[in-house]
Amino acid sequence: MWVILESRAGRKSLRKLRREILERYEKWKDIVQISGPNGLRVIKGFHDEALQGKWFGHRSSRLNIQYRIIYRIVKNELLVEVIEINAHTY
Repeated sequence: MWVILESRAGRKSLRKLRREILERYEKWKDIVQISGPNGLRVIKGFHDEALQGKWFGHRSSRLNIQYRIIYRIVKNELLVEVIEINAHTY
């Protein structure tokens, strides 16, 4: 079982989200807690991917076409830290 930590910025961003995005986030958490980040890669709708540049070492998952979760895996342990949930800008 994986543990999910939410950073201060992550918790703060949750307060601003619509209910449908929060529900999708709860499903994301359920998958991560049971299967870890590998479980996200199996479900194509999350488009889980490694990030580059400024966010190197972090990963991103889609909650919908606009919103993303930025997280990192802490030392390959059973710990996932949610850094930020934001609207993706193009």
